[in-house]
Amino acid sequence: MSGKHIELFLVDGTPGGLTTAEILNWTGQVVSAPRSEMSVLVRRAELAGTCVYLLLGPDEQGGTRCYIGETDDFKARLRYHDTNKEFWRRAVVITSKDANLTKAHGRYLESRLIGLALQAGRVALDNGTTPPPQALPEAHASDMDYFIDQLQIVLPVLGVDAIRGRETVAVPAARQEQLVSPVFHLANKKLGVVATAQQIDGEFTMLAGSTVVADWHGVGKADSTIKAYESYRAQHLKLIADGSIVVANGVGQVAKDIVFGSPSTAGAVAQGRSCNGRISWVTEDGTTFGSWESRGVHTTESS
Repeated sequence: MSGKHIELFLVDGTPGGLTTAEILNWTGQVVSAPRSEMSVLVRRAELAGTCVYLLLGPDEQGGTRCYIGETDDFKARLRYHDTNKEFWRRAVVITSKDANLTKAHGRYLESRLIGLALQAGRVALDNGTTPPPQALPEAHASDMDYFIDQLQIVLPVLGVDAIRGRETVAVPAARQEQLVSPVFHLANKKLGVVATAQQIDGEFTMLAGSTVVADWHGVGKADSTIKAYESYRAQHLKLIADGSIVVANGVGQVAKDIVFGSPSTAGAVAQGRSCNGRISWVTEDGTTFGSWESRGVHTTESS
């Protein structure tokens, strides 16, 4: 796969403000804005027709809460959500530059995006129901599937991982070494921990089938340590609550691949105590994650 040319435009010149994103030669357009700039967002001319949108904000159990919807009247719909939904802090709106999205297209995209978000498991969905797939002519369904393929590229660039799966695009064999690491192991016989992980597409991912502690038992003394431990405990509880970790007979079993912000966080959640992930995660030949991650950095090329 060749590279992608993605254009980001900071409309008001600030990194956290109104932003548009496009891929060269793609008809879609994504517009993102914080809740504080909704009055500016609803005046955008390209949002006058059919669009699909994501509302994003913090989840009570940690992580991100997300609502996915579609509408032909974004201004009215956003006014409704402003009154009835408290959690969201950011809106991301998806539309088409050629104004060819129909109501049927919008419903198809909405259903598919909700399904992908459920499959990815990266956000807590605020949707009460999952609409059934909208029937489309074969050619139109193919166009919308391609549209979604592009969204799986451009949304993560905007920091939106709601529909980002483990593998969103085909990767040439020559690039695999850069995007997918060797398998790293973390074992603690006393705690019954036998975990495996890989760095996949830039994200540290604990693999399904790993065994971890059933409850997080670390106790901190300093204020900073106590705060960090509370965060780890909250993550562990959330993973149990959403079914990512299944507890049985005093052992936690990882039911699906779990993405972590760092190898240290993954190790801490696995063991129920603090962990230096760069040292603790090792390959079968004894290479630490830190050594693998720094490969080639400290070598000196001969002239």
